[in-house]
Amino acid sequence: MSDKKHWENIYQAKKINEVSWFQEHADMSLQFIRNTGVPKHAHILDVGAGASVLVDDLLHAGYHNLSVLDISAAALHAAQARLGKSAVQVNWIEGDITRLELPKASVDVWHDRAVFHFLTDAQERQCYVQAVQHAVKPGGHVIVATFAEDGPLQCSGLEIVRYRPETLHGEFGEEFELVRSEHEVHHTPSGADQKFVYCYCRK
Repeated sequence: MSDKKHWENIYQAKKINEVSWFQEHADMSLQFIRNTGVPKHAHILDVGAGASVLVDDLLHAGYHNLSVLDISAAALHAAQARLGKSAVQVNWIEGDITRLELPKASVDVWHDRAVFHFLTDAQERQCYVQAVQHAVKPGGHVIVATFAEDGPLQCSGLEIVRYRPETLHGEFGEEFELVRSEHEVHHTPSGADQKFVYCYCRK
């Protein structure tokens, strides 16, 4: 995983709507979360969220037990500033998901759009999967999006790993059932297209 300094520099140098992964609304992620059928009080954790608007969309949809995790304090501060008074409704966590220990069996929905593909080291991926196994409740839901097999080779100047649904699910193992996968073409603020794959698994 790239170090904290890299991501602090990114969010200090660019506006929220200038980074390549910016979305006006996190429609695909919100659709997957809604389709899990969890109640509005379910604990939803957005991993590596940066300054994503998913938390805004979730609050607007009535979900009210939300945690946002990112390695960059600058990203979290930007999201908090955007939310204003509503930011107090969210649990903000600054940390590296491959090193952070979350409360056991505390998460109903684990969501990650574009963190896992930065884990180019097998040991880091193992630490990530162990974090999912530890934190997600039995019967809980895991939604992970990465660059697809025909997506970009790099992001933010860093190497990434591209995935097919089968290979992404394979990283998590038999403990997780692959329920559904979906491809998406993300249009970046600069006008480029990035191909993503979303996988939804149940623990």
